[in-house]
Amino acid sequence: MSIKEPFTDLEIDTADAGFYENYSVPIALISKGIMVALVLWALVFPANANSTLGSWNSRLLEVFNSFYVLIVGLFFFFLAIVAILPSTGRRVMGTPGEKPEFSNFSWFSMMFGAGLGVGLMVFATAEPLGLWGSNPVVVSGAVEGNSPEALQSAYRFTYLHYGFHAWAIYVVTGLSLAYYAYTRDMPLTIRSALTPLFGRLLNGFLGHVVDVLGVVATILGVSVTIGYGVSQFIDGLYAITGMQWVMDLGGEVPTPSKVGLITGLVVIMGLSIISAVSGVGRGVKYLSNLNLVLSIILLGTFVIFGSFVFAMTTYGTAMVDYILHFLSLSFNAYGPLSAEAFAAALPAEAQGHADALIGGATNAWGSFDGFKSGLEGAAAELDEATLAAAYAAGEQGRQFGWQAGWTTFYWAWWIAFSPFVGLFLARISKGRSVREFILGCVFAPALVCFAWMTVLGGTAIDLELAGAAEGAIIGASNTSKLFVTLSYMIDGGLLSMLNVMCVILIMTFLVTSADSGILVMNTIMSGGSQETGIKHRIIWGLILTAVIGALILAAGDNNPMDALRNAMIIGALPFTMVMGLMCVSLAKALYRDGLRDKHQASSTQAAE
Repeated sequence: MSIKEPFTDLEIDTADAGFYENYSVPIALISKGIMVALVLWALVFPANANSTLGSWNSRLLEVFNSFYVLIVGLFFFFLAIVAILPSTGRRVMGTPGEKPEFSNFSWFSMMFGAGLGVGLMVFATAEPLGLWGSNPVVVSGAVEGNSPEALQSAYRFTYLHYGFHAWAIYVVTGLSLAYYAYTRDMPLTIRSALTPLFGRLLNGFLGHVVDVLGVVATILGVSVTIGYGVSQFIDGLYAITGMQWVMDLGGEVPTPSKVGLITGLVVIMGLSIISAVSGVGRGVKYLSNLNLVLSIILLGTFVIFGSFVFAMTTYGTAMVDYILHFLSLSFNAYGPLSAEAFAAALPAEAQGHADALIGGATNAWGSFDGFKSGLEGAAAELDEATLAAAYAAGEQGRQFGWQAGWTTFYWAWWIAFSPFVGLFLARISKGRSVREFILGCVFAPALVCFAWMTVLGGTAIDLELAGAAEGAIIGASNTSKLFVTLSYMIDGGLLSMLNVMCVILIMTFLVTSADSGILVMNTIMSGGSQETGIKHRIIWGLILTAVIGALILAAGDNNPMDALRNAMIIGALPFTMVMGLMCVSLAKALYRDGLRDKHQASSTQAAE
């Protein structure tokens, strides 16, 4: 019995002439309408936009925190099964015998620069240090933050956030797009990944909705990345030049000012638009190669002058610990703790004080001592044992708050980033096998990320443990921790030279991420075409600049990244559901293609 041929007749109507020639007008107009509305809302009603986004984000996390955590765990195990099975892993994404378009070095450098380059520059020191002070083991009260005992759990969750799960998110989207584009000759766009489930329905409005969700997620994911990167870019300029007008010096530690952030944003996005106009073959490729070379130099500097032995010891022990806890890290999800559940768990002596106790007991960023010192009135007079029991009763709330603020934020960020990175990985991976794609894009870059986090972050932690930094690195803002670490590690002309190199590296990483994002958005809106119009690249570069700038301004006196983060987590949720459908769709496609191969082989045998 023959197997029905797969649906490949995907039709995305594009304009034949005019301003939107070769572009899908519905996708372009709906995407622009959403982004323009967001920009106008943030500029005209900044306080309302900031508070509303914050409120929506809080409610969304209460309902969907567990969903985010569990589905990302499933992404990894789905890819692992696909890679392990011989019938699926050996399939080539292209015509039989086709060779890869890019060399392994260029392939790796492009995926590295586009995927986590900016994140590594900002968080290679900030992530381990932040988790050293606060992680689920610290929140539970088992160990004290910023202590030698907290080091193991700090790197367990550092590896979680920047390891196999993070790259699995990208590869789910990238593998789906590459498989259909190169084995079935379908458009390199988001809706192609769902054709085994929805078929011809994707030729109409449903397909437009799927692609628009991809564009919106891409814009918001890239916006958060650029926002953090620009902040570190300004911190670097301040470290080199001492220019005070780009910084806010009124707080406990210097942080980039709104004027500095907007100035840096305009500079970076201007360079990004120029690079995007040049196309992936030249602009992104050459910048990515430069990024990787400079990254190796920076890593080598930490190897020579930093705490390399400490870092390598940490690397090995953290890897073992990460693998041992891999299943629990993948699927251990928390929901919010209700006031009723908290009150029911209190000892009899504290039953009448639930309202006074719940705030401090469920605060993921506090401590038991902070909980006690924050109490007033009769609640403050409760004995030590009762307060300890009340604090223990709030642990689920603390764990939920921590997970929603750290892990779920990262999963939403990587998911929002995945249309961009996934489509970009697909664009540069033609001719590679499914197994090679999964292993190359999940495991190889994750191991490099682990090295970055242990060498750079381990040096910062060692400086704090030895007392050399005296809390200066811990107290610095996230985006300036790298420069503060360098200042305690080396000095003189070498420090100045490294600061300049870091600023150049941050700038090239930002430009690579932004121009790749612009190219990807245009690819989606042109129905999968890899050759897109220059004027549209410029327009979407300007829209991306406006979105980032408006949301930074909308944050008001709060952290400039708050509104961007909230908008990104909200925008990532619909695309998370699309990614879940991608896994089901790809599983069906691989299974059916396997049946077709068997049928063809048996037919050939019978004929012979």
